[in-house]
Amino acid sequence: MKNQDNLPKDGPILPTSPQIEIDEKWMNQALEQARIAATHGEVPVGAVLTEAGSLLAIAGNSPIYLNDPTAHAEILVLREAAAKKGNYRLPGTTLYVTLEPCVMCIGAILHARIERLVFGALDPKTGAVQSCYMIGSDGLLNHRLEITSGILGDACSTILKDFFRPRREGKNPLPNR
Repeated sequence: MKNQDNLPKDGPILPTSPQIEIDEKWMNQALEQARIAATHGEVPVGAVLTEAGSLLAIAGNSPIYLNDPTAHAEILVLREAAAKKGNYRLPGTTLYVTLEPCVMCIGAILHARIERLVFGALDPKTGAVQSCYMIGSDGLLNHRLEITSGILGDACSTILKDFFRPRREGKNPLPNR
């Protein structure tokens, strides 16, 4: 569980009103990618990577379609952006994702030197940024990540709940599970 003592000493970064509008704009794009992923039977998670206010990469979860356990939305946008930039480092970028990243994804985010992470819904089972771990803000690594959570959190959470509800009721099981 989250340990309040591990919060950054200067406290969480609270976005300003104009920043919230920008964050919501890009999070809506990520939500659209999550909806598309859900129509393909994928867990509905979407991600958008921006640089200087412009779209750099966009993707939805695709591990089932690609038969690739690493094909999370975050990883796919990092791969696309790195290929476009010709560099695995992506400083000065902001990653928007509908669900709190897992350990694999936050590791890749840190290695890519993403400047800012914005996510919508917490993931109480595997979230590695606030829920289960505090990777990226705990001060233990050489790259400090600016993190904003809860942007369109209700919408991000709802799309996941709506996706999993019929599966919990025994209808529409996920393939290959």
